[in-house]
Amino acid sequence: MAKILHIWSLSKSFPGQVALQDATFDVEEGEVHALVGQNGSGKSTLIKVLAGFHQPDPGHNVTMRDEVFNIGDAAAAHRAGIRFVHQDLGLVEAVSAVENLALGFGYRTGFGRRINWKKETLKTKQALLDLGFDIDVRVPVAALGGAARTGVAIARALQESEQNISILVLDEPTASLPGADVDRLFNAIRRLKARGIAIIFVSHHLEEVFEIADRVTVLRDAKVVATVEARELDMSSLIELIVGRKVTAATVNRSIDQSLEPRLRVTDLWGLGMNDVSLEVRPGEVLGVAGLTGSGRDTLIPMLSGAMERLGDVSIDGATIRAGKPSAAIAAGLAFVPADRLRNGIISMMSVRSNTTIANVARNKTGLRLNHKKERAETQDWISQLSVVTTSSEAPISTLSGGNQQKVMMARSFRLDPKVLLLDEPTQGVDIGAKEEIHAFVDAAAATGSAVLIASTDSAELARLCDRVIVMHRGQIVDTIVRGGGAMAQTIDKVLLAGSSLASN
Repeated sequence: MAKILHIWSLSKSFPGQVALQDATFDVEEGEVHALVGQNGSGKSTLIKVLAGFHQPDPGHNVTMRDEVFNIGDAAAAHRAGIRFVHQDLGLVEAVSAVENLALGFGYRTGFGRRINWKKETLKTKQALLDLGFDIDVRVPVAALGGAARTGVAIARALQESEQNISILVLDEPTASLPGADVDRLFNAIRRLKARGIAIIFVSHHLEEVFEIADRVTVLRDAKVVATVEARELDMSSLIELIVGRKVTAATVNRSIDQSLEPRLRVTDLWGLGMNDVSLEVRPGEVLGVAGLTGSGRDTLIPMLSGAMERLGDVSIDGATIRAGKPSAAIAAGLAFVPADRLRNGIISMMSVRSNTTIANVARNKTGLRLNHKKERAETQDWISQLSVVTTSSEAPISTLSGGNQQKVMMARSFRLDPKVLLLDEPTQGVDIGAKEEIHAFVDAAAATGSAVLIASTDSAELARLCDRVIVMHRGQIVDTIVRGGGAMAQTIDKVLLAGSSLASN
């Protein structure tokens, strides 16, 4: 295949940090080229330089279709036919797909300069059909599924038919998608590939890399360490390239004392998308929650934490927790890590220290005053335990990578010594190394007697961590999968695909 983009010796430095060093990278026409690496490895910096968000250091050499290319210039990237779909998609969810495609590009107008809604609707409908999405383009984007929303973002990026679109960059497009939505998105990617468009695919989900990628470039410690044909790799060799060492999969053999009273008991839970759910989690047990988007999986933990209104009884060690009161839940011994750390977790203008300790500052008080020295020492201890990469405990948390922000969220919960630990997508957007560390701390929390409830779209993660997994559909628990019954991840996926006709056999 013809090479479209050549990058030689690309570097990017920030004060006190080399974020990318002498990177060499190329993209071929009609290929899916995966870009992988741990948080802080340099892949985000490479993408941001390509997009023109960062200016590169001097000394690089870049060509686009054998012509000198001014990398670091957003306008030059656009003229060259490079388009970007970022993880947050950048959609206005309160308006329709039709309106989202028109934003920034304008509407077709007719007599009297009035918007020709019929033509706009047909254009949007066709753009999405070309990607394999047959959806109602007139409803608010918020009402669409995850894959369809990503499809709208891709259609918007590619809609300029007069432009020669060469490369589409997809940054973590599957981070929050369940399996069925991932399949729909991959079908769209294959359609683009068939049209000769190259895809740069950034993902922490390594199994997806093997499913969709032709080639893989691995970054580690700000350097490109390998570019390899995907068919020449297996999971073990890819992980070794990413982390720089062999990683042995952990095994968990817990013995749950069934004679103990449940630490967490949920009875007759009702709420948005939740229909009469009851469950129990004993001390030291890890219970997983699986389900497609809208099944109840994505609202169960927010309801239990007090972040969403609910009806029904939730109790910890027999003490009922008031609904809609996160402070009451925390006081009763519950800790909660939300799925969306940017909206509901981190306080971006505050330091790593403040974000770590904010759920309980009283333990670092001396008399009536906050002892900052004691607080810094405790935060530094958590930074060491969770291997948080930061310049100091006083650095703004917004300067940390996503994986390191997630570790701070975990530290905030772990330091409470919770009786009940609720984790919603705990490793979403997290690299393989950080995921391993977070999993180890979940094991440690269970070992100390915490009852742990984890909602995740990652079946392999649930199989790795959980003693039992409940599967939700239309707001109800429709199946329970117990560890020891064979290949747990495959069983979860099979049940999810089966929909409501579920049975554990």
